[in-house]
This record gives sequence, structure tokens and C-alpha cells, in this order.
Amino acid sequence: MSTSLSSDAAVTGTRVSPPSESRLRSNLVLVTLLTCQLMIVLDITVMNVALPRIQADLHFSATGLSWVMNAYTLVFGGLLLLGGRAGDLFGRRTLFIAGATLFTLASLAGGLAPSAAWLLAARVVQGIGGAMAGPSTLALLTTIFREPKARIRVLALFSGMSSAGFAIGLIVGGLLTEWLSWRSVLFINVPFGLLVVVLALRYLPRAERQSAHLDLPGAITATSGVAALVYGFISAASHGWGNATTDISLAAGAALILAFLAIESRSAQPLLPLHLFRDRNRATAYASMFLAPMAGMSMFFFLTQFLQDVLGLSALATGFAFLPTALLMFTMIRTIPRLLPRFGPKPLTMTGTASMVAGLILLTQLTDRSGYFPLLFIAMILMGFGIGLAVSPLNVIIMSNVEPHEAGAAGGALQTLQQTGASLGLAILVTIFGTTSRGAGGSVQHALVSGMTAAFAAAAGIAALTFVVAFIYRNPRPAN
Repeated sequence: MSTSLSSDAAVTGTRVSPPSESRLRSNLVLVTLLTCQLMIVLDITVMNVALPRIQADLHFSATGLSWVMNAYTLVFGGLLLLGGRAGDLFGRRTLFIAGATLFTLASLAGGLAPSAAWLLAARVVQGIGGAMAGPSTLALLTTIFREPKARIRVLALFSGMSSAGFAIGLIVGGLLTEWLSWRSVLFINVPFGLLVVVLALRYLPRAERQSAHLDLPGAITATSGVAALVYGFISAASHGWGNATTDISLAAGAALILAFLAIESRSAQPLLPLHLFRDRNRATAYASMFLAPMAGMSMFFFLTQFLQDVLGLSALATGFAFLPTALLMFTMIRTIPRLLPRFGPKPLTMTGTASMVAGLILLTQLTDRSGYFPLLFIAMILMGFGIGLAVSPLNVIIMSNVEPHEAGAAGGALQTLQQTGASLGLAILVTIFGTTSRGAGGSVQHALVSGMTAAFAAAAGIAALTFVVAFIYRNPRPAN
């Protein structure tokens, strides 16, 4: 394994660690950070297949059930920018450990929930913990693994873990819900979270705190703005675009984001340094990180319903149906570190997004009589290959040449755009799904599939836009 730790991680006391000990330390640091990231991403999708049993057990209303997902998404997305900059200022190791601890305790509390309100409160606290740990995870990877090849490798692993985590969440959620109970979907975080905290306390290097102040006006406007936008997208998915709550939330979010950008342009120590977007390749990668989840998330959301409501698969079978997608994503994780230095970002992201477009177009051919083979199986392969190839290089492009003191801010912006893009995309596609389903004749299943295929067509259009954005990349090779 070609990895390198910063000097403070390779020194214990006054004794320089031998090479074998340094490699072991390097591996343990990587496992710690990637495990935490996988936990955070899994909790976005792992609850999906358990929702019917949660509703029956805790007596959620049909509308209230969506907040099992939305409470986590809203808080996590709203606090990512603040969490990233707070790690830069107050210490990434400290914030990472605190966030992982809070996430673990909230998972335990959620698994023990005796009521709907209790579970929703636990999901909110999970979102806070995730927003504290998530940006620090990416920043720590960037600053600890400094050798160029090692950095490309670990950032590709991080990106692949983040992408594949959506599919893995459905598989794990299906297994646990079918074999144990919905509570085990939350309890599974506890042993892994404890492992992450213990390893982090032992092996993560300490970093000096920077003498700086937190940009409070920027923090308030950014957090409120992103939260309002995400809430507006959630409301649009539930109530449509003409709803007053939707319109007010989106308008308030847009105004707050504009205020945030004005504040940041004048701040001596901004929450989000705007010069990060001056690099053409990084700005293009940020745009792709916003657009790709808009298209890709639709597959997981709608196909979960298709597999269960149309094909009649169990939660367990539904999870395993996504195995081809997860395997292809993991395959891309292992190839990106070799492909990216050789070919650069443009051909990889263009090939990946073209595969996504092909997979989504294929999904528009689904009918209520379609089976898993061959159409759905081929589409899942194309989507797994496409998402893995299109998204995995983006973390590397964005983080590879960021100054160490701004790594948290850059990582927070990356994850905020990813989360906001996914929320906006889902809101748009669910609205298209609902409008088409209501206007379709025939059986209930026919109406469902008609709505899904219309949503897949729109997602293919968004993926095609992502393909066009890839033309903006300037250089054939990424900067190291």
C-alpha cells in the first residue's frame, strides 16, 4: 500500500516509528475515516426498506413517516458548511471524534425509540453528528495522506465509499429488517461507531488549532439558507411546486444564500473561501457534484418502490437486487487511482455520465410486466459503472490541491452541494412522478410505472447536462 502520514502521525513521543508500524498506523487511520464516512452515508438510505415496519410499530402517519428520512437529511445538509469550517478552526480531530460519538449515541437512542417523536429527535441528532464528522473526515484524509499517489487513492476510496454507500444501505437495510427488526438498522451503527471513536482517539494525529474566529454572520446565513432550500425541496416533493410553504422556503433559502455570498466576499476569514471556485477544474467538479446526485439518486428511490410494489420482492430481495450496482461502484474505486493520473478527469467523467444516461434511458422502457432480467439488470450495471466512474474522481479533483488550512471548508462545500443536489433532484423527479401517475390510466401498478419512467426520462436529461459540463475541464491530467 502506497500511503504516507504527516510527520505528527509518524512520530510517537520522541521515537520515530519503523516502516511496518507506520504502514499499520496508516491503514488504521484509513479504516477509521472510511468507516465513519460509510456510516454517515448509509444512514441516508438504510432506513428506506425499513419504513413500512417503522410506521406499523411507532404509528407514524403517512405524511409523518417521510420525516424519518427528512429529519436527518435536513439537519445534515444544513450544517455541513458550518461543520467543515469549524473543523478548520477548532481542530478536525476533535470535531471528528465529537461528531462520531454524537452520531453513535443518537443511533443507540433511535434504536430504543418508544415513540415517533423520540425517533425523529434521534434522527436530528444523528444529522448534527454527521455534519460535524463528515467534512472533517474528508479534510483529514487530504491533510494526512500527502503523497500524490496516496492522496488520489484514498480520495477515490472516499468517493467510492460515499457513492456505493447508497446501494449498500439498501442491501444492509434489507438484511437487518428481514432477519432482525427495523431497530437493528440503527443499532448496527453502535459497534462500528465505538470502533471509530476508539481508533480515532488512539491513531488520529493531533493538529494545532488555528488562531482565527468563526464567521458567525456567514455561518447563520449559510446554515439557514441551505436548510431552507433543502426543506423547500422536501416540501416540493411532498406537496408540489405551487405550495405556499414550498415557495416561501425556496425564496427564503435563495435570499439567504445570496446574503451569504455577499458576506463571504467581504469577510477576512470566510466560512467558505470563494477563491476555491476560481480554479476551473475544481469549479467544474463542484458543478458535477451538484448535478450527478440529482440524476443518480432517482434510481435508488424509484427502483426500491418498483422492486417492492410492482415485482413484489421482500426487503431482503430488494436489497440484493442492487448488488450489481454496488459491485460495479467498488470496481471503479480500485481502478480510479490508476485511470485518473493516466487519462485525466474529462474522459473519465464523460464516459461515466454517458453510461448513466444510457442506464436511465433503458429504465424508461420499464413496464408493469417487466421482470428483473434482462432490462433492469443491465440498467443497474450501467448505472453502477457510470456513477462510479463519473463521481469517484470528483473528490480527487476538488481536494487534491486545496491548502491544508482550507481543506475542511472545501470538503464541507463539496458535501453540501452533493446533499443539496440530491434533495433538489429528488423533489423535481417526485413531482414529475406524481403528476404523471395521477394522469395515467389503467391499474395502480401501471400508473406507478408510468410515473417512474417519466422521472427516469427527466433524470436522463439531468445526466446529459452533467455530460456537457464535463467538457469544461481544462487539462487532460489532474493537478497533483
